[in-house]
Amino acid sequence: MATVVFITGVGRGIGRALAEAYLARPNHTVIGSVRNKDDAKYQHLRSLPAASGSKLILVSIESASKSDPHKAVDEIKAAGVDHVDIVIANAGTCPPLAPLDVANPKDVEEGFQINTLGPILLYQAVKPLLDKSSAPRWVSVSSAVGSIGKLEAYGVAGIGAYGVAKAGLNWFTVSIHAGNPSLIAFAVHPGLVQSDMGNSSAKLLGLEKAPVTLEQCSSKLLSTIDQATREKTSGKFLNIIDDEEIPW
Repeated sequence: MATVVFITGVGRGIGRALAEAYLARPNHTVIGSVRNKDDAKYQHLRSLPAASGSKLILVSIESASKSDPHKAVDEIKAAGVDHVDIVIANAGTCPPLAPLDVANPKDVEEGFQINTLGPILLYQAVKPLLDKSSAPRWVSVSSAVGSIGKLEAYGVAGIGAYGVAKAGLNWFTVSIHAGNPSLIAFAVHPGLVQSDMGNSSAKLLGLEKAPVTLEQCSSKLLSTIDQATREKTSGKFLNIIDDEEIPW
């Protein structure tokens, strides 16, 4: 039986790197979401190299949509997918950087809609298929900016809309860990990665580009997922680059 991996946001960056990495493994069905699977700019994804028995199924999920996740799950079920082993909630956005005392409420709302509510809606839609897996795993791609325990030490009080949303994502992740004894659920900080978002953030820090390559990030994340256990990994917030646990 093929291992089924559901990755959101495979059009670019971390999501695409993860899709490529899983497709390189034999007998893997990769379900990848993009905003509109019929958009010409995503058609190249259909020709990504795949190992024996592996394939990519593209689905459309607009992160702000309340109905798209259920439509996507109905579509993959119609295509013969009867379970999902791994979900990587990767799609996200970084609203304009500003402390919350001056942040535009619309930016805060949009950040929460995409980075927090989006994964919750995906989880609700895909949970019946996760329940059919013998080893279900949920991974929330978060950020150290969402750590409440380290907010002051990290000096991220000025990243309000993004921080609030990622903190919400973290709470959700712990809650599904606590509420589902058979599920391995954890959040990861992928590092400052050479994606569009990561490179933009790096430039604000005075760097030419982000220090972590997409290949390093995907390799580390796949290794973490492969080795994840309920006892040692689930319910935790992990910096996958430094192999350290981040306080919630």
